[in-house]
Amino acid sequence: MPYADLNGAHIHYTDTGGDGPAVVFSHGLLHHGGMFAAQVAHLEDRFRVITFDHRGQGKSGVTEGGYDLDTLCEDAAALISHLGAGPCHFVGLSMGGMVGMRLAARRPELVRTMVLLNTSAEQEPASNLPKYKLMAFCARWLGLGSVVGGAMKSMFGETFLNDPDRSQERAYWRRSMASGNRIGVTRAVAAVFSRDSCEALLGQIDVPVGIGAGAEDVATVPEKSERIAAEITGAELVIFQGAGHSSTIETPDQVNALIDATVARG
Repeated sequence: MPYADLNGAHIHYTDTGGDGPAVVFSHGLLHHGGMFAAQVAHLEDRFRVITFDHRGQGKSGVTEGGYDLDTLCEDAAALISHLGAGPCHFVGLSMGGMVGMRLAARRPELVRTMVLLNTSAEQEPASNLPKYKLMAFCARWLGLGSVVGGAMKSMFGETFLNDPDRSQERAYWRRSMASGNRIGVTRAVAAVFSRDSCEALLGQIDVPVGIGAGAEDVATVPEKSERIAAEITGAELVIFQGAGHSSTIETPDQVNALIDATVARG
């Protein structure tokens, strides 16, 4: 199981290897690199595909600090450099997209193209903070299982949640979210929801960008993706039908098509 000690963190990653250009995946809050399994399977015969778990989540180590998005951007840059994977095609979902926007603006030599999924460049609205603070409190002191029911409704759209043929997938992701390290996850939650805006960086991004939003996403509504697309020259926006906030899991074929189209532009 590969790990790299970088930037003060013990980072777990997967790497298919090979001589093709690298595609690096950065996951969303409460998830891990496994949320890109369908994308890895789609790409691994043509590309070197890398996933990694952000500090405190998945199989990566829990640190005292460094959960802010600027440090997570530095973590990603350090891993790409460590693996000799730059310039890469970078794909980030939600929190991972927030990392990607910062990375493309600040370390352009590491990014060839970028796909942003279900993400926002804005600060979290102040009206949302009380409920997220309550969620973090319950997760910290009662365990992640206490918040998974509500998290499922934020993380997935109605189509996925109500499809009788996908009950086993829903059960898997419920278990996955409940099994995270409650200290690492609650530190990550606090950092993401207290984040600064990165809207001022969008005009500095000068690589081909594909943007995907879930039509059923209640956590990050499609209008936020539309605003990102308006600020990045040449960005192409796609609305994933039947997807909520975890589009790589819910509508993998639509996501894969966007990745293919964006990579081809690089």
